[in-house]
Amino acid sequence: MSELDCDYLKHRPYGFYETILKPVLGWLFALIFVLLFWWLYILIAVLVRVKLGSPILYTQERPGKIDCRTGKEKIFKLYKFRTMLQEGENKLSDEERLTEFGKKLRSTSLDELPEILFNILLFRDMAWIGPRPLLVKYLPFYTEQERMRHAVKPGLTGLSQVSGRNYLGWDERFALDCKYVSKITFVGDIKIVFKTIKKVIMHSDITTDGKYTIKDFDEERKNGNY
Repeated sequence: MSELDCDYLKHRPYGFYETILKPVLGWLFALIFVLLFWWLYILIAVLVRVKLGSPILYTQERPGKIDCRTGKEKIFKLYKFRTMLQEGENKLSDEERLTEFGKKLRSTSLDELPEILFNILLFRDMAWIGPRPLLVKYLPFYTEQERMRHAVKPGLTGLSQVSGRNYLGWDERFALDCKYVSKITFVGDIKIVFKTIKKVIMHSDITTDGKYTIKDFDEERKNGNY
């Protein structure tokens, strides 16, 4: 990222809610959630161990908020409950490795509970609401404007997730992410929370077959599909 763009990130017109209230409330709600549902973490961990073996957790590096000292996204580990069988000697596709139990975890979004404990509460790499952290391999293919989605911490849910989730095209996703980053408000975040709860309960816009519903972003950009 150029020095000018990084300077823009430093001097965005941050408000009281975004700079102080949102991170404090986010951490507090994460603490309350873990204290209330610690038993659910243990239950799912035991089930994953019995049905899928070890390790219980799946980790993957993802890009986080841009550090203006380096002009690069901070790379952090995303934590989830594992939903797939381990790769053995016989190479299986993701679809073959995804079990019925794993599909249920994904359809209920319970596989994402470790993000609340590790990424929001303990390591503070993420927020409850913000652009979802995508794959590190996508970084070279963002435009400068699209990288603005990394001007804030990534979220457990976000505007693009409640607006179509995996069924949106990449341009639509990034446009919604940048729209969210440009104006973060308490009312807006509350709306996203309630829409997220509704989608989780209704199991809408969720794919569980181990495949993307749209082409991989890097493949689209390599082919010149901007």
